[in-house]
Amino acid sequence: MKLVTRLSLATSLILVFSVATLAGARVDTVRFQSKLVNATLPYNVILPSDYDISPTTRYPVLYLLHGLTGHYSDWVTRTNVADYASQYRMIVVTPEGNDGWYTDSSTVATDKYESYILKELIPDVQQRYRTIEARYGRSIAGLSMGGYGAIKFGLKSPSTFVFAGSMSGAFGVTKLTEKEVPESWKESLKLLGPAGSETRLANDIFEILGKLTPARIGSLPYFYFDCGTEDSPLIFPYNRELAALMFEKKIPHEFRQMPGDHSWAYWDRQVVEILKLAAEKMRLPAKARTSRA
Repeated sequence: MKLVTRLSLATSLILVFSVATLAGARVDTVRFQSKLVNATLPYNVILPSDYDISPTTRYPVLYLLHGLTGHYSDWVTRTNVADYASQYRMIVVTPEGNDGWYTDSSTVATDKYESYILKELIPDVQQRYRTIEARYGRSIAGLSMGGYGAIKFGLKSPSTFVFAGSMSGAFGVTKLTEKEVPESWKESLKLLGPAGSETRLANDIFEILGKLTPARIGSLPYFYFDCGTEDSPLIFPYNRELAALMFEKKIPHEFRQMPGDHSWAYWDRQVVEILKLAAEKMRLPAKARTSRA
C-alpha cells in the first residue's frame, strides 16, 4: 500500500491512504484530527474514475453516514458502493460519526458531531478535493442512525444540501422512553439527555417539522427515505409517521416501503437508489466531448 503524506492548512499532519481501486474509482482514507470532537475521525473518499485525468473538473459530493455501532469504513467494506458510484461523476465521502447520532451534546463538551460535519469535515473535503462548493453540488444520506442524521441535516441546514436521503432511518430516537430504549442504544443516548430535555427537542425530527413555516418549507432540500417492512418496531412505524407528516406539511419527498429488514443486504440494494437520486438532484459535470477525426 502506498502512503502519501499531505500537510493540511487547517489542521495538524493528516495521513491520506489510497486504499483501493474499485471499478476504476480510487478510494482514499483521510485521517482527520477534529478539534471539536478532540479525536481522530477518519473518512473514506470514493473518487470518480476520471478524477485524476480531469484536473480542472469539479465534482459534486454525496456524504454517506453510517449507523449506530458502525464506522466510516462500513460503506466500502460491507457494500458495493464504490462499484455502484463508479458510473457517476461524483465524489462520495463516508465520515466517522462513532455513536454520536450526528448531534451536538449539551452534556459532553467534545460530543459535537453535528458541528463536526458542517464546520470541519465539509471544509476539509473542499480543501483537499476538487468539489463544487455550492448547495447544488452537495447531498447527504445515511442508514439507521445515519439516516436520522441525514434527514436532520436537511431540515436544520437546508442551505447546505440539495438532497437528503435515508435508509431505515432511526427517526424515533428522540421520542423513546427509558423503558423503550434497547440496551445497545442506552450509552449513546446519554448525549441527548433525558426524555423531554432541550437537546432532545432540538434534535427531534418531528418537532422540527411541526414548527416549519411555509417560507422555511420552500427552502428545504428534496427528501427521500425508505424502510423495510420487516424492520424493527423501533424503526418502521416512525418512517411511516414521518411520511405522513411530510405529506401533511406539503414537503417535497418520496417514501418507499418494501420487503426487507435492518441488514446490510437491504442497504446494499438501496444505496443504488440513493446514488441515482443524488445524481439527479445535484449538478454533475458534463462529460468531455470526444473529437472526431
